[in-house]
Amino acid sequence: MFIDECVIKAQAGDGGRGCVSFRREKYEPWGGPNGGDGGKGGDVILVGDHDTNNLVDYKYQPHWRAERGEHGMGKDCHGREGKPAIIKLPLGTLVTDEATGKVVAEIIENGQQVVLCKGGNGGWGNTHFKTSTNRAPKRANAGHPGETGTYRFVLKSIADIGLVGFPNAGKSSLTRRITKARPKTAAYPFTTLHPQIGVIEYSAPTFGRLLLADVPGLIEGASENRGLGHRFLRHIERCALLMFMIDMAGVDNRDPREDYATLLSELKLYDPAMLDKPRLVVANKMDLEGAAKKLVAFRKKHKVAVAEISCLSGEGIEELKALLWKSVRAHRRVKPKKAAAKKPAKPAKAKKPAAARA
Repeated sequence: MFIDECVIKAQAGDGGRGCVSFRREKYEPWGGPNGGDGGKGGDVILVGDHDTNNLVDYKYQPHWRAERGEHGMGKDCHGREGKPAIIKLPLGTLVTDEATGKVVAEIIENGQQVVLCKGGNGGWGNTHFKTSTNRAPKRANAGHPGETGTYRFVLKSIADIGLVGFPNAGKSSLTRRITKARPKTAAYPFTTLHPQIGVIEYSAPTFGRLLLADVPGLIEGASENRGLGHRFLRHIERCALLMFMIDMAGVDNRDPREDYATLLSELKLYDPAMLDKPRLVVANKMDLEGAAKKLVAFRKKHKVAVAEISCLSGEGIEELKALLWKSVRAHRRVKPKKAAAKKPAKPAKAKKPAAARA
């Protein structure tokens, strides 16, 4: 089961209370105070984990609570700190406070740690309250309560390439061809019901990998919560390259030119910044009759890079993989910093003639 959004309740541990105790030993019946401090409560900590790919663990376990601090004891024994509650999240998770709607954390790196709720400090033992006038204080502090809150986790997958297209265009077939992911494929729309993240492996001389995000098929009106793809558009927000899968043969009596225009329109309505990303059109089913003629008409209307493939026969697959590597690397390449412009030197003041100085 794939879960990409859930709500949890987190509670950090309370601090342990301080101890009221006095030193009692042989020949010293009236020793001074020796109550220890309470231990600090455990924190609720978010940790980025590249081995976690969705939020299913938190859908059915929404309550997370850290351990409270141990109470102080006599003989100046301080309580130990409470154990923290560790929440491992997939990379790309956005954490917002349900009460305020404010973004409190964004997990994007493996091993990244964020303290979501801080544990309460432990209370002081009666040793801290000894004064010159009160040598036997019978006072100690209670521990501070830990922070609590209700938070929403929203997963936005981190991938290099976002694969979008209409249902039954061949997205899942391409994913199976170029990655090790195995999404379901069938001859009916909406076979894919949740995003699939696949890894494209490159052998010598490249020796690299790219992450491909295959989202469910979009339909017209997806930006208005129609169809299955509307809530999954966020999974391609962080992609370096958008790859549009187009059925160039028009098997379902579709016009490839209109399909591409509709996909662009839906992405623009969802987030205009999506159209600023580099784009590549993958013309699928080029082995079918009439596909070549429709591709000519497509190129006349849309000036965009097109890769011709056939998922059924495997034609053009290797060329597409090479093109994807080149395109993503070009986008990810760090641009050199521009040299700081030098300020023009101030003109030197003209010297007065000798007669004027005299």
